Amino acid sequence: MPLAQTALTLGSSLPWQQQVTPEQACDTPNPSVSCRLVWNITNDERFTLFFKTWLDTPLNVFFWIVVTLVFALILRSIALRAITKATLRMAEGTMSEKIRERTRTSFEGSPALLNQRRAQRAKTLGSVLRSIASILIMGTAAFSVLGELGLNLAPILASASVIGVAVGFGAQSIVRDFLAGLFMLLEDQYGVGDFIDVGTAKGTVEAVTLRVTRMRDVDGVVWYVPNGEIKKVGNESQNWGRAVLDIPVDIHEDTERVKEILQVTADTMAADADWKELVLEEPSVWGVQALAGDAVIVRVVIKTAPGKQASIARELRERVKKAFDEAGISVATPGANA
Repeated sequence: MPLAQTALTLGSSLPWQQQVTPEQACDTPNPSVSCRLVWNITNDERFTLFFKTWLDTPLNVFFWIVVTLVFALILRSIALRAITKATLRMAEGTMSEKIRERTRTSFEGSPALLNQRRAQRAKTLGSVLRSIASILIMGTAAFSVLGELGLNLAPILASASVIGVAVGFGAQSIVRDFLAGLFMLLEDQYGVGDFIDVGTAKGTVEAVTLRVTRMRDVDGVVWYVPNGEIKKVGNESQNWGRAVLDIPVDIHEDTERVKEILQVTADTMAADADWKELVLEEPSVWGVQALAGDAVIVRVVIKTAPGKQASIARELRERVKKAFDEAGISVATPGANA
């Protein structure tokens, strides 16, 4: 063999004269980014092939798992912050003046009571929404990670569906309570501090959750009522109330004189400094409501602040009693007609 040809043959085998592509080094027509990076850094075919065989796939899987989890955590943090901000805004009652004027009532209740009610409702809704957001985001990330690991998700999803149906059938009452509680909070049917009547119980609401409403009656008994069992609810302390007094007087009394005394007595009470903030409109004497035996029933009504009907009614009864005593008007006992 000529010397020049021998030198050329030997020289072509030198490492710096070899032209090996990443595809050849990684032994694949579509090498991964990590395999290309290893080849570009080391220029060693054996190490690159070793990396591709044993380390490339695990590192790629680990990398995408980390990226998925980091992205899920960031997205979850953003969602939780947005929900917290929205619920805090709800708790503080921030709204445009246009909406505020549209929804304003003649009496909006005690500011402390309204703030407590908004805060309680916002806290419950915020907790539910944050839980839902966390489950959806982290659940999706978990399924992505399982798919990245090469697991077949079809049987898992099928099993989850079967378990969900079984749990749904076994916990229908709990699901019903949660749905009813959610709509109750969204619609603001009642809140902490309201005096409500749910048919089976009647009292002041002390706590409201998605599953149960806790209320205390006038005797101090605490009632726990599942939200799903509340078919109808009467709220006696929402926006405003009305004190209705049916005053029985002797059937021989002059009804016009009785109505005049009742009107003056109610107007005097409404003008009293201790009560004028709780009386929203001028008292009204509606007149004879019924004839009951030897009695004439005369009705007086006063529009009041929410939850103040009973106290105003008690005060007005005392004042009417004094006024009748001074005027010599007899209070009758309603009885059956002869």
